[in-house]
Amino acid sequence: MTKKELIAEIAKESKLSIKDSGLALNAFVAVFGKAMKKGKRIQLPNMGTFKVTQRSARVVRNPRTNEKLNVPAKKVVKFKPAPALNKGL
Repeated sequence: MTKKELIAEIAKESKLSIKDSGLALNAFVAVFGKAMKKGKRIQLPNMGTFKVTQRSARVVRNPRTNEKLNVPAKKVVKFKPAPALNKGL
């Protein structure tokens, strides 16, 4: 689903205008991004939980050249779906 399609579905479900739905989605993405950068956890009922975790540094192998490469540690966002979301799939 593209952003445009998502905005149209939000407008249809919420009975907001396309413009207002777009503004709401953009605001959600901005707030979500700021929270993730601060390392906060976001829990959405019936959807799931987003949290920032630290991935440790590791050594990987390039399959073409068999060369070993060092991948530095970094922060990543993980998602754990809620049981209600898993049940509906």
